[in-house]
Amino acid sequence: MLQIGFIGTGVMGASIVRNMMKKGLNVNVYNRTKSKTHELIKEGAVWKDTPAEITKSSDIIFTMVGFPNDVEQIYFDKNGIFTEDIEDKIIVDLTTSTPTLAEKIAVKAKKLGGTALDAPVSGGDLGAANGTLTIMVGGEQAAYEKVLPIFKTFGKTFTLHGSAGKGQHTKMANQIMIAGTMTGMTEMMVYGNKAGLDLNKVIETLSGGSAANWSLSNYSPRILKEDYSPGFFVKHFIKDLKIALDEAENMQLDLPSTKLAVELYEKLANKGFENDGTQALIKLWWKDGEQPTSKD
Repeated sequence: MLQIGFIGTGVMGASIVRNMMKKGLNVNVYNRTKSKTHELIKEGAVWKDTPAEITKSSDIIFTMVGFPNDVEQIYFDKNGIFTEDIEDKIIVDLTTSTPTLAEKIAVKAKKLGGTALDAPVSGGDLGAANGTLTIMVGGEQAAYEKVLPIFKTFGKTFTLHGSAGKGQHTKMANQIMIAGTMTGMTEMMVYGNKAGLDLNKVIETLSGGSAANWSLSNYSPRILKEDYSPGFFVKHFIKDLKIALDEAENMQLDLPSTKLAVELYEKLANKGFENDGTQALIKLWWKDGEQPTSKD
């Protein structure tokens, strides 16, 4: 029976593994902090001691970690994926990483007789939990088609965008768009509150018109509940946007709105909120994220 390996069981990774197991897949798991896999193991996942052990015991290996340097270590370091035989195996990186690293991994995998896909996702913790993630893929068509049934266990939208690295480029486009909707949503709430409006009514009204967007629907209700738990970490969003700006610079593009979003989120991180969810941006205006009265 097909064996799936999964490395990185954080906020989103754990939910993805659960959705895989709900569809009857056998999943081997590894995480740098073993305690984060305890519940998954109780639910049927099998623990492996290293990324190399995951690779040895699995046919298709998924990785989902925090930063590009984490990806590099998991693939290339001692006890990493590439220390094992990967012939005829498929490796899928769900991490939002750099297109350059995705290309490097694909070249190495092919040299060793395997195949790699870069497949970053969008949809946050809710999308992961509900199995409705958007999956943006770069790599070979044949490998994509083999993995597609597994993508369908945790995703709703999946598209192959081209060769290795193209999935990461698509995710950068996604993050650039989200940067605009998050800053717009935040400033809308700050403005509406200061004007003395009922923000619940404002959100309901705007959600029914041309201002409707995912950030408004999913994050503004959390803000009103003072829920700043991370569906997506501030520190990871900063990482993503910096990758986008680096890639834009390589293409001789200037993205002033994205630059401003990075400045705002770095200001937020410097205030100690780097482990909050991205909706915590409003804390730059509302002390501790508490909605002030319109007279404040």
